[in-house]
Amino acid sequence: MKKTKNIINIILFIPIILIFISDNVSFAGAWGMKKGSLYERISFNYYFANKEYNKNGEVVDFANNGSFSDYHISNYFEYGLYDNLTIINSIYIKKLRKNDYTIEQKTSGIGDIDIGAKMQIMKLAEGVLSGQILTKIPWAYEKDNKLPLGNGQFDFEMRLLYGHSLYPAIPGYCNFEAGYRWRLQEPSDEIRYLIEIGLDITKNIYGRVKLDGIFSADNGKDIDSKGNPTATNNYNIGKLDAVIGYKINKHWGLEAGYTPSIYGKNTAKGSNYTLAITYQMP
Repeated sequence: MKKTKNIINIILFIPIILIFISDNVSFAGAWGMKKGSLYERISFNYYFANKEYNKNGEVVDFANNGSFSDYHISNYFEYGLYDNLTIINSIYIKKLRKNDYTIEQKTSGIGDIDIGAKMQIMKLAEGVLSGQILTKIPWAYEKDNKLPLGNGQFDFEMRLLYGHSLYPAIPGYCNFEAGYRWRLQEPSDEIRYLIEIGLDITKNIYGRVKLDGIFSADNGKDIDSKGNPTATNNYNIGKLDAVIGYKINKHWGLEAGYTPSIYGKNTAKGSNYTLAITYQMP
């Protein structure tokens, strides 16, 4: 059954790739970064959890009153290959720690690597409709580690994004995203969704709030890894991501963020704290 699921996933994803790279697609206008422009965000993160959501969505303590922490540096990168095509890359350097009364486990290294592309589909009156494809690559770590840095398998994702400007009434925007992630081997496929609101508070200070969610398709292996509580096979999670930022100048910025999980099933319940440096050119 697992082999059949993998074959079906690959077959389904091939036409998606072809749609987005075809020269005959009648996309027009600009979306994301303009040609030759780039955006980079380096963030320093601390995640901590000592509770989890069980299979019924109830919040319970970790076994043996244990805890899990994830210190990681992430780099998110966008580059405008063309005016309507932006390439994406993200990479994580992680240090994980899990402990209970008698056992402490540690792992460090490079986690999953994401490579993708965003392309504008159409420009609307006050916004833009876009498409995104993404591949998650697990080559940088050992899947069989007792405290693994990830699930150790490839993911493929297709996502639709709609951004709506609130100008001139309000100096801000809202963004809506929905996608499906095909996951090879044991993990369940995922339905992904995001709702975002951003505002310019002053000339230099801005903020944004996101509801970032994952809903399991429940078509994967039932038995989850007992190592990393944030990398289980079949889980639901909803996170509230709140960020405040300061524009130092037209290129550089600073951000601080807080991201607690607010609902879920079969995964850790924790919070992430972030400090980030952003750079944009031109």
